[in-house]
Amino acid sequence: MQSVIKHKYLFSLLLVFCLLFGFNQKSNALQTSTDTISTADVQFSDLPADTQTAKATPVKKEAVKEASHKIEVKEAQQSLWAIFLAGLLGGFAALIMPCIFPMLPLTVSYFTKTAQSRGSAITKAIIYGLSIIVIYVAFGLIITVIFGADALNDLATNGVFNLVFFLLLIVFAISFFGAFEITLPSAWANKMDEQSDKGGFLGLFFMAATLALVSFSCTGPIIGTLLVQAATSGALLGPAVGMFGFSLALAIPFALFAMFPSWLNSLPKSGGWLNSVKVVLGFLELALALKFLSNVDLAYHWEWFDREIFLVLWIVIFGLMGIYLLGKLKFSHDSPVEFVTIPRLFLSIIVLAFTVYMVPGLWGAPLKSISAFLPPLQTQDFDLYTPSISGNQTVSTQNKSATTHKYADIFKAPLGLNAFFDYEEALAYAKTNHKPIMIDFTGHACVNCRKMEASVWTDKAVYNIISNDYVLLQLYVDDKTDLQPGEQTVSAQGKKITTIGKKWSDFQASRFKANSQPFYVLLDDSGNLLVPPQGADYNADSYKAYLQTGLDAFKKAAN
Repeated sequence: MQSVIKHKYLFSLLLVFCLLFGFNQKSNALQTSTDTISTADVQFSDLPADTQTAKATPVKKEAVKEASHKIEVKEAQQSLWAIFLAGLLGGFAALIMPCIFPMLPLTVSYFTKTAQSRGSAITKAIIYGLSIIVIYVAFGLIITVIFGADALNDLATNGVFNLVFFLLLIVFAISFFGAFEITLPSAWANKMDEQSDKGGFLGLFFMAATLALVSFSCTGPIIGTLLVQAATSGALLGPAVGMFGFSLALAIPFALFAMFPSWLNSLPKSGGWLNSVKVVLGFLELALALKFLSNVDLAYHWEWFDREIFLVLWIVIFGLMGIYLLGKLKFSHDSPVEFVTIPRLFLSIIVLAFTVYMVPGLWGAPLKSISAFLPPLQTQDFDLYTPSISGNQTVSTQNKSATTHKYADIFKAPLGLNAFFDYEEALAYAKTNHKPIMIDFTGHACVNCRKMEASVWTDKAVYNIISNDYVLLQLYVDDKTDLQPGEQTVSAQGKKITTIGKKWSDFQASRFKANSQPFYVLLDDSGNLLVPPQGADYNADSYKAYLQTGLDAFKKAAN
């Protein structure tokens, strides 16, 4: 039995440790959750082609629409799958919290003892589980209806909301550390409990509602974090899909244990380890909160929460988590740790190894596995990595040239590249130098953009093509810097385009029929499309081939 308990404990804490990465850092197959900007005020128009000055045969507008549509659909589907998996992980983590785990054997025993047959017990458990799913999915749909699709898209880049989310996650973390509990009014739970006494299917539904209410002190922070991530992903059904994954993870065990009651004997007993799960989740909430603060800092150019500060805080947070797992750090609700068990030892090794892994990032190491979380490498003052890719002389030359570009005082190109930040300026430079243009529609809060820059652009072959063969144009669609009065315009729907971000968001949506980031467009030196646009591609060879097709099309047209 003791061996079983240790294995269950190991599984539980490993699940919790993976929870943070379930919210943001998915596998390559799922690491394309859509970063979008609302385009409700955009009037779509045909992509113009200068037939007299074009050097390349323009790509048909139907091909542009089809390519953009495929990117949007693919990323939307993958985004929903990623949100579902994050919800599933969150649900399993909630299952082993002190407010729910002890309820599992009690509830299943109630079904088996009050039912007239085994089949009846299974039916009750399934209805109970379905009720849990209905309750949480309905909650997710309500969130969607209240905010609406456009508001959910705007959340990802809205400074006020990101700051609120940061503070909210800090509160959740403090709650998990044991300072206080976040609870709903007890009258709500009492009312639901009274309704559950009626029996029948309606009684089972109210039993599920009672569980949702009384367990809120444990599940609330997890649900809140999940909804924040789902809402800021830009997916319309994100909150509902996230809640479905969360509730499914809660519902499945009740049905399974009702079908196989003997499995209850293998469950570990409730104890101090449940509070350890809460504390570990608290550390993860604290680490995740910093991402939202970083989004605000980047979008408003505060320039004080750069990559070094972010990494130092993460190193401290995960270092303390490792020390906690070793029993050297205790909170008020913790039980005494008389000795370190093997599971705790191995988990602390994993956490402390991850902590050490981040240390070289203070000197510019790209840290590719977590690059989506971190502020851009160009925000770091002390960087020994970028020169190793481009060479000291090249970086110095490019940076000197870049200082003359429009908006160069606001934006910094990644990896020391000589990037432009204004379309007209880049087009003029391309015409003068007879080079194709690579447009990178990006954003400060775009996690997939950071991953592309750290994981794909750092490939030397890819870097050389971007640096030497293309005019790189980075257009930030979520920047909050005000445009000059003469550059401010009004959209077709009457909304003012007053910031740099709104200008390029409107440009991307109206000309290329897309609003996801990253979004790469290859143009000739007259502004005509060379090949259909493309979204994120984390395979360096595939991305290099895409860039090469653009070069081949440009050279073919020139001949």
